[in-house]
Parts: sequence; C-alpha cells; structure tokens
Amino acid sequence: MVDIGGRRLRAVRAGPKSDRPLIVLECGAFGCAADWAVVQERLAAKGLASVAYDRAGLGFSDPGPEPRDGRAIAADLTAMLAKLGEPGPFVMAGHSMAGLMLRVFVPHHRDQMLGVVLVDAVTPEMMDVRAAALGVHAYRGAMKLVGLWSGAGFMRPVSLVIGDLIGLEGEASTEKRRIYGSATHTRWAAEEVLNWPRTAGQGREAGTFEPDLPVAVVTAGAARMSAALKALQVVPAQASRHGYVDHVRGANHASLLGKTFADPIVKGVEHVLAVVGR
Repeated sequence: MVDIGGRRLRAVRAGPKSDRPLIVLECGAFGCAADWAVVQERLAAKGLASVAYDRAGLGFSDPGPEPRDGRAIAADLTAMLAKLGEPGPFVMAGHSMAGLMLRVFVPHHRDQMLGVVLVDAVTPEMMDVRAAALGVHAYRGAMKLVGLWSGAGFMRPVSLVIGDLIGLEGEASTEKRRIYGSATHTRWAAEEVLNWPRTAGQGREAGTFEPDLPVAVVTAGAARMSAALKALQVVPAQASRHGYVDHVRGANHASLLGKTFADPIVKGVEHVLAVVGR
C-alpha cells in the first residue's frame, strides 16, 4: 500500500529491478491491478519491471475525493509513482476506458514518457460518434443505479458468473472475483463511469499524443464494434511517426488480457522500447 497523503493506493509490482523503463499499467472500468496479472508475468519473463494498481476506491485502495475524473486519477497516479521512487521514464499501457485517462495523464508528463500502448482502448473522440455517445450515456445511466444500490450486495453473486471474464488463474482470479463483488469497489467504479464524458473532455483539452511519441494499438479482433469506432481506435497509432497496430484474432475485450492473448500486448511494449532504443 502506498500512502499518497492520508490515503493509500494498492500497487502491485512485478519484474526485476534494472535500468530499463518501468511499464505502468492502467486498468479499465470496474478493473483492478489483478486484471494485469498475466501481462505482468509475461513482461517479467522479458526482464521488464511493471506496476499495476487499484485506483482510488477500487480493489484495496482507499476512496478519493470526488469527482473521480481523469484529472483526479492522474493526480493520484503522479503521487503514487513519486512515493514509489519512480521518476521515469515510463511506458504507459491502458485497457478500455483507461484510454481516456492516458490522454489526460501522458501529455502533462511528456518528459517522462517513452511511449503508449493502448489495449482495446477508447478515445475521447469516440464521443463524437452518435452511437458511441448514446451507448456511453446508457452505460452511465445503468451505472448510476448500480452505484446507488451497491451496498445491497447484489454484485457478490454476479461476480461468480462474470467476475473474471479475462480468464485469470489461481489467486489472481480469486482476487478479481472478490473485488468485482465488493460493494465499495462497485460504488467507486460506477462513479468513474459517471464521469466518462468529463474525463473525455479533459483528454481533449490535454491534446493528442505528440507525433514523435511511439504508440502501439492492440485491439480485440473478435470485438463487436462498428467500423467507425474500430477506425477511431487506431488513430493514435496512425498519427504517430512510430505507430504499431495489431488486431488480435480471436480475442475479445476481456480475454485480450488473459493467458491466450496477452503476448501481443507485450509485443506492443517491445515495439515502443525498440523505437526508443531501450
């Protein structure tokens, strides 16, 4: 647990200490550090150190002040990395909704950034697509109810069915299901989703990634997504002078992080490191 000034965030480190860059892993909506267990194991096998963490209120971390938007999350991450004694440089990887959060965080820490890996991630610009915007607002409506009723404990039985769609093993799977069924986790995860439009707006305001920043986009080839949204997913890589795109055949949004499909994520990290000579 890392104290960031009266609150604690849970960080999970893996891999050997070395002079190579740290890989920082940001989970998606309703996620936690356990989401990255397989990826961290594969990175460690390559001699790469990584850190995943539970955002404020999620998993084992203490709640933080509202609103739980991109700026609040970025401030917490900045404080956590400082307390861990990690000045960078970093490769940032984000899954799903974390694509919005990285758009807030990365431009404000450009001097510490070697590159970005977007894992089936959303972008702020997806809010310009009517179908996507309607889907986000419907999701927010559902999550408002979920957040309000989180204390009723209804997520515990739900977690037994859909608590681990990634396909984790052992303690990681047990932890993922336990966290998914937690009332506190549910309440604060729902709060992040409610702030989706706000975080997307903050990402736009922060600006796009600089063209010289290596960006790898790894998407779920089996994901059901419109052509317009699929095209938007790869724009960050296309806009980079050092872009990389991999549509992983057979993977879905969750299983992309699991043992069958995690290697392409590691290859995305390796692409970034190869470009910068690290």
